[in-house]
Amino acid sequence: MKTENININTLSPYKNNARKHTESQVKQISNSIEEFGFVNPILIDEKNMILAGHGRYMAAKHLELQEV
Repeated sequence: MKTENININTLSPYKNNARKHTESQVKQISNSIEEFGFVNPILIDEKNMILAGHGRYMAAKHLELQEV
């Protein structure tokens, strides 16, 4: 496994993700990213589909980040 920055627009959320994030949760995650940075990476597969980290992805989109 490796960690690297990637353009957020190349990621695609898993459409059958069981977890749903409210606007309030996304705002909390956004605040955390602003304060502490991206501490926990978004996990993706070889096709850039998100396996874990949909809330972080949504927060990054909210913050208009270009890379995660």
